[in-house]
Amino acid sequence: MNEEDKRREIVEMVARLETMGLNHGSSGNISMRHGERILITPAGARAANLTAARIVAIDVEGELLDDAEAVPSTEWRIHTELYRDRPEIEAVVHSHADHCVALSCLQKPVPPFHYMIASFGGNSIPCAHYEPFGSDALAFAVVEAARGHMGCLMASHGMIALGRSLGQAGDLTVKLETLARQYILATKAGTPVLLTEEQLAEVHRRYRYYGHSKMPRA
Repeated sequence: MNEEDKRREIVEMVARLETMGLNHGSSGNISMRHGERILITPAGARAANLTAARIVAIDVEGELLDDAEAVPSTEWRIHTELYRDRPEIEAVVHSHADHCVALSCLQKPVPPFHYMIASFGGNSIPCAHYEPFGSDALAFAVVEAARGHMGCLMASHGMIALGRSLGQAGDLTVKLETLARQYILATKAGTPVLLTEEQLAEVHRRYRYYGHSKMPRA
């Protein structure tokens, strides 16, 4: 995929998340890796004002690589540090989806109330500790929390989803918001029963073969 295609894909993902109600106004940001370049939404971006030309190209130090029409999102450092730490990652989505924000305000991981928690890589979905928005400290907190996972909450802020493609990162954004909503619903009905380590080990085993025509027997 060339750079122009990636720029268009980012614009389309911004519109998709807004249409689904997973981002509001100019909150949130999206990026993709393109070789040594990082393509990221500009500050104040929303579907109504975003074009492929306004996507900003930076390096891992946050330096502008072109004569951009805009400046990068204030959270650019989260993206650059994640790419630096996770060479397998090609896309990052940061969203202020309502249920993720609500859970992030508890400043706790999401426990294994549902087997799909394991699809993010661990036995819970971590929550990065609180740091001010746009700060280096927040970027480092997110990197630490997300290690070994494909997403995390950000305390009193929102969520992050990672992907080997922007499509995967977008799908995980939807999944994390869905799990957050379901967890809130479950806690309203009672105290959710959490899966055991043995049960989760079997879930992880099955996820290793997800999408294969046949899974080996245990």
